Amino acid sequence: MKLFLDTADTAVIGELAATGLVDGVTTNPSLIAKSGRNIAEVIAEICALVEGPISAEVAAVEFDAMIAEGDKLAAIAPNVVVKVPLTWDGLKATAAFAAKGVRTNVTLCFSAAQALLAAKAGASFISPFIGRLEDHGADGVGLIEEIRAIYDMHGFDTEVLAASLRNPGHVSAAALAGADAATLPPDVFRGLIKHPLTDKGLDQFLADWAGTGQSIL
Repeated sequence: MKLFLDTADTAVIGELAATGLVDGVTTNPSLIAKSGRNIAEVIAEICALVEGPISAEVAAVEFDAMIAEGDKLAAIAPNVVVKVPLTWDGLKATAAFAAKGVRTNVTLCFSAAQALLAAKAGASFISPFIGRLEDHGADGVGLIEEIRAIYDMHGFDTEVLAASLRNPGHVSAAALAGADAATLPPDVFRGLIKHPLTDKGLDQFLADWAGTGQSIL
């Protein structure tokens, strides 16, 4: 499963991309607003830091404006993926972008029926929001399983990009449910490596080695 960062903080992206484990980045209007910077400058900088898919979201809600904004965003760099909301206009825009070879990420997916429509429209990625569904008492991980089953059964190429992941457990569950990728806030990405027994074991190894008085170099 590919791991994306869900942030527009280029300093953090550069730091975590240096691990070699970041496959892409997702942004949205809220994250861009938080950065306080021009969207084109931010997206261009992110695209230079990470070679994989970089989702840049349109702010428009009507078809014609979505196309205009999406074309402008896609022109920033070859790895830009135009992100659109799961609305009728968003799906029309998805189909139009697909027809001219522009990749899309259809966001704010909360049902398998919505995911089916996005795939039929030619979406490159579908982003089901796991944490937000769970906030309302629904089964977010179960939604990934449903989408995965539908896509596999009917031969859709749309990749399932698990979003709104709140903790490492969500990431593991998304992987087990068949997500192609997951997008994580930086703190969740950092948390993937943590386990108290790892720290305890390493401390013991270091103490035992120190007791030998040896040096490998």
